[in-house]
Amino acid sequence: MNIRNILMVVSLAISIVIGAAIAHGGRAGSTSTSTGPGQRPLIGFSMDTLKEQRWQGDKDLFTSKCKELGADVKVESANSDDNQQVKDVQSLLTDGVKVLVVVPHDGLAMARAVDMAHQANVPVIAYDRLIKNSDLDMYIAFDAVQVGVSQATYLVQHLPTPGKGKIVIIYGAPTDNNAKLLKQGFDQVLKPYKDRGDIQVVFEDWAENWKPENAKKIMNAAITNGKQFDAVLASNDGTAGGAIQALTEAGMAGKVLVTGQDAELAACQRIASGTQSMTIYKPLNLEAYGAAEAAVRIATGRPVIARDIVNNGKVDVPSVLYPVTVVTKDNLMSTVVKDGFRSYDNVYQGIPADKRPPKS
Repeated sequence: MNIRNILMVVSLAISIVIGAAIAHGGRAGSTSTSTGPGQRPLIGFSMDTLKEQRWQGDKDLFTSKCKELGADVKVESANSDDNQQVKDVQSLLTDGVKVLVVVPHDGLAMARAVDMAHQANVPVIAYDRLIKNSDLDMYIAFDAVQVGVSQATYLVQHLPTPGKGKIVIIYGAPTDNNAKLLKQGFDQVLKPYKDRGDIQVVFEDWAENWKPENAKKIMNAAITNGKQFDAVLASNDGTAGGAIQALTEAGMAGKVLVTGQDAELAACQRIASGTQSMTIYKPLNLEAYGAAEAAVRIATGRPVIARDIVNNGKVDVPSVLYPVTVVTKDNLMSTVVKDGFRSYDNVYQGIPADKRPPKS
């Protein structure tokens, strides 16, 4: 039984401890990733995109934390291009990174990146999105299935007639494993209602690359086809924004429940104004700082504790899954504003002063 398997058995009772050896899955011939005294390890951060607000935040938080912990970071962004992301990974490996952290555009395509990294004796951490069918070393993310459960549960409970109604579903990018995990969470909640005929999905589609303009097209198609609906189960704030743009043009904004996730500033503003119903708050510092600490510890030969396991289709991957929080108009102040994730003035900038909640 190799080190990975031993640790998996132990983890059923307690937790997983990941060090330099487990970072290579216990493969024969792997070398230590630790650096010599006084040397600052280089961490590679391969990102799908930096076009969305939240990913800029992840990059900045991850980079600053790594530097604080004594490591340097090189960031590459692939602009949602799988071929470019493979080239980015190769470039980072050529630069001599000690650990590779990847936000995959396509969780299947990036299995190649894991293979490339392991050939160079570099461990790989999947960040926020799982890399499938690979000998992945670690996975750090928010619990995407629970995000989907939380969104769908809110929708079911807040329909005009709770538990009954017609809905449109806008899924995320079909290439992103997280979008499929969200759908898994949606289905978990919606299935009994659909089976009874209490909830009907009148239109559904996938928004390529999570682009708001693609979500708008889906929403426009539902409206143009004369579909009557009470709510839109949008997978994230970007797709929610695209849907709401279409609803606004049709004079329906604020009259239809719309979900989201990421607590982007624009989404928080829409919640404050009443055009978006909820979002999912995922404190980025938890994920970014956790990934930074794990990467630096592995790069310097120190253990990392991972209390969760996620199967990626090939192996059980040591994982850290963070919880999430539902944010609505009622708790904007006590969540994203209180935590300093969004400022009071920014969130309520379009709201008349007499209709804003008190600052304290």
